[in-house]
Amino acid sequence: MAFPALIAALAPVFGQVLDRVLPDKGARNEAERELTAALLAHAGEIERAGAEIVLAEARSEHPLTATWRPLLMLVIAAVIANNYLLAPYLQVLLGLGLTLELPERLWDLLTLGVGGYVVGRSGEKMVKSWKG
Repeated sequence: MAFPALIAALAPVFGQVLDRVLPDKGARNEAERELTAALLAHAGEIERAGAEIVLAEARSEHPLTATWRPLLMLVIAAVIANNYLLAPYLQVLLGLGLTLELPERLWDLLTLGVGGYVVGRSGEKMVKSWKG
């Protein structure tokens, strides 16, 4: 899991809350530094908790619960393949090519999802070997 990406995603939320609670810029900056330090200090615990969630999903007997992450990653990969492989060739050959906007947050999700997927698949294999 990309923990620095998580901190970057949480930083604006912390900033908005701290702006309302601590109008003094010095106190706000100090609180923000302390929050970031606390997150970094507990990074391992946070990543383990995330990995446990992914493992629980991968172990699920319900097909949708067990496969939603890989399916989402496949959809995002299809959009990327369309935009950077298929659409340019269709544009050159036929003069048409539909590209789909992939917002930056979906790129972040892809980064986190690939990390979670790798952890989940590894965990799923370990669970199968422990059971068997």
